[in-house]
Amino acid sequence: MKRLHYVLILFVVFIFSKCEKVIDVDVPSIEPKLIIDAAFEVNFDETPVTANTVVKLRLSADYFDTELPIVTNATVYVTNLNSNSVINFNDINLDGNYVPDVSFIPEDDIPYELTIIYNGETFKGEATKAKSTPFTNVVQGDETLFSGKETEVKVNFTDDANANNFYLFDFTNSLFLAIEDRFFNGSDYNFSFFYGEDDIELPTTVNIKMSGITEQYFTYFRVLIDQSGQNAGGPFETIPASLVGNMVNTTNPNEFPLGYFHISETDTFTLNLVEKD
Repeated sequence: MKRLHYVLILFVVFIFSKCEKVIDVDVPSIEPKLIIDAAFEVNFDETPVTANTVVKLRLSADYFDTELPIVTNATVYVTNLNSNSVINFNDINLDGNYVPDVSFIPEDDIPYELTIIYNGETFKGEATKAKSTPFTNVVQGDETLFSGKETEVKVNFTDDANANNFYLFDFTNSLFLAIEDRFFNGSDYNFSFFYGEDDIELPTTVNIKMSGITEQYFTYFRVLIDQSGQNAGGPFETIPASLVGNMVNTTNPNEFPLGYFHISETDTFTLNLVEKD
């Protein structure tokens, strides 16, 4: 009886192994769209003030492609809409990253227009610098979550009571958090962020950023993170499903680009993380 039982098991395994079939999934190709990552950061809490003003241009790719094609042959410039002065951007290293020809630090309360001319089409978007507040303090905490192996970071800052504020936190390694001050407007605020054991390897140093953002960018970024995932190499490294930003194709409005033009005040805190017992 036992021998018959073993024979039946082997027979079932044999049948199922013979039923395996490789199925090729035919994913249709789509016309590449221009992807625009133009999130400018003004490091307002530094002396002197500096700014990260890089315009990154890529093309969308098919679902199973692992890399996005870079765009190196575009014309890129930013216009100060108050003075009509123009700052030209160039891709010096031919890596799809366009930098300004001259030092450019966006001013307060000034609307700027980003213009990109590519493949016979013109794309435009407008942004005004979103204000922020500096960190009060950032420290490593002792708490964990479910596995007991998470690393806690405790963030403290004081919210500005004179406006409805929205913030974007970048905890490095493509880990982001977007919050609004609906429930702590004008207050000292603190919260904890937890790195998973796969997010970082201790000991390490992280540069944590806090940026002021607009309500529109807050909504856009939260949807973008939901679509791309926290660990997908950055929100602009994977293709959102036709998520429309604030860049407009003025040549052909129906062929919209992907991405966003935004200017933030940003504060950065460098923290050394260590292993704890």
